[in-house]
Amino acid sequence: MFSYTAKAARRNSRGGKDAFASCGDRPNPCKRFASVGRRPREMGVAMTYCCGILVREGLVMIADTRTNAGLDNISTFRKLQLFEDPGRHVMMLASSGNLSVSQGAVNLLVEGLEDPASGRIERLEDAQTMLQAAHLVGRAVRRSLALVGDVAETGVSFDVALLFGGQIGAAPPRLFMIYTAGNAIECTPDTPYLQIGEHKYGKPILDRAITYETDIYDALKIGLISMDSTIRSNLSVGLPIDIALLRRDALKSEVATRIDASDDYFRDLRERWSKALREAHIAIPPPPYGRESK
Repeated sequence: MFSYTAKAARRNSRGGKDAFASCGDRPNPCKRFASVGRRPREMGVAMTYCCGILVREGLVMIADTRTNAGLDNISTFRKLQLFEDPGRHVMMLASSGNLSVSQGAVNLLVEGLEDPASGRIERLEDAQTMLQAAHLVGRAVRRSLALVGDVAETGVSFDVALLFGGQIGAAPPRLFMIYTAGNAIECTPDTPYLQIGEHKYGKPILDRAITYETDIYDALKIGLISMDSTIRSNLSVGLPIDIALLRRDALKSEVATRIDASDDYFRDLRERWSKALREAHIAIPPPPYGRESK
């Protein structure tokens, strides 16, 4: 799992003011995309699948790595980034949609963005609360989007969607979904998960099995089943999978790893889940409709 530590962020930082001086203060570039008139799949956001699960014990994030799909054109890029300063904060960011915009936003978060009011360079590692950090992520998305300029007029999609979660200090963990325009919604205990990308195939298992009181490792297991269901039903989602787990108040990631096709646990999970589904439908009595009464 690639991790942006606070030390690495400072070492890599070159200051955001000069780097983005040429962008200017443009109108919201997101308005241009509303007129394209394309469905989500055509806009590119649907390719990939990421989910974040927020339970009482902490946070789980899962993301696939596929960015293109075809008979002879499959690309792999990491979409789950970890920003960690043990003892102070752990933040996770998963993305779907246009890769140049999402990667540009991540680079901006590390190098810093200029606050238009104060002129101060703000970095993700400096955020005092998760809400402040989520606002900064939204600004980074808008700034990265502005860098593409009028290229959007060609009809190429620059839409993105991001999941951003973690914990800073003694405040509770939080999870947000951030849209292309930079606005966000927050996960709540009523529905303790958020999804981006090809979410429909993995949603039923989350709806049936996840509650806010679910054990955190059960949440990870259910999230992996959700990912497996999506991989089986959609070619635009595939291995490897990046996963991260943050236990509440630990302020250090407990799991941060990649699962590929050789992973024994994931292969066993896929086989057991398929077998359990077959046994379940066999055990259910056949429907009586159309049968003659006996």
